[in-house]
Amino acid sequence: MSPPRILVTRRWPAAAEAALAERFDVTFNEKDIPLGLDQMRQAMAAYDAVLPTVSDKLPASVFEGDIRTKILGNFGVGYNHIDIAAAKAKGILVTNTPGVLTDCTADIAMLLLLAVARRGGEGERQLRGGAWKGWCPTHMIGTKVAGKTVGIIGFGRIGRAFAQRCHSGFGMDVVFYNRSTIDAAEAARYGARQLATMEEVLAASDFVSLHCPGGAENRHLMNAARFAAMKPSAFLINTARGDVVDEEALISALQSGSIRGAGLDVYEAEPQVPEKLKSMENVVLLPHLGSATEETRTAMGMKVVENITAFFDGREPPDRVV
Repeated sequence: MSPPRILVTRRWPAAAEAALAERFDVTFNEKDIPLGLDQMRQAMAAYDAVLPTVSDKLPASVFEGDIRTKILGNFGVGYNHIDIAAAKAKGILVTNTPGVLTDCTADIAMLLLLAVARRGGEGERQLRGGAWKGWCPTHMIGTKVAGKTVGIIGFGRIGRAFAQRCHSGFGMDVVFYNRSTIDAAEAARYGARQLATMEEVLAASDFVSLHCPGGAENRHLMNAARFAAMKPSAFLINTARGDVVDEEALISALQSGSIRGAGLDVYEAEPQVPEKLKSMENVVLLPHLGSATEETRTAMGMKVVENITAFFDGREPPDRVV
């Protein structure tokens, strides 16, 4: 019996690609260019498994017609880029890669918080551009981080890891909003307190960090009204998903001074980033680096290998979404 045919939509770390090649009849995307919708439809008709990433779009239209694919092994935790209902209707199983990118994503959130508070991006641009004239008492004054209040939206694995860094590393007061109630003793392990509403968290926080899922129910969770609920001196940090933030409302809030700044790693229409955001000195922008370490990206790939191996062996994949 021939091995299952597998399509990997983007290049992976070498160790993960080698593990796939040992087990399956694999086609790699040698050019590493995102597939269009027509290419994705063709892949669904030709391969037993497709292994997409967050850069791939799989709307309902991709699942129309004759489908050979039996499993989507998503390279990433979030899966709001996949129409889960359409996949389920076609009997396609979807898996993801939770757990392995918690620390690295929390680190990036901390990096963004520090960089935007202390004007790190602005300072580096000034120095590299030859505009720095030397130290003086009023040069590039930022915001102190230690002892401030950070508000976390979404208290899952990454939210908790971020809370731990803020509280234990910087002595910050941590408050959070989560749809379900978190046991107070569990929250206290991270130096955190749960508040009843998002608005309470926004009003109390000097920094607001998003760690909630993307997708329809959280689309534009941060909108004009919620930016207005933040302190004018506060900063927004987003390492979750781009669609959680209404970028036009964010731009307006930054321009009007409703909030002081933002640190972003994800965007609504990646890789496109609004020019207005790119032109603002009080915004730190990273190119979706949350999980970008050798260790984490390799571990993500190995989780996908584990999931699809289990599936084709007739076992339940450990990280099944649907």
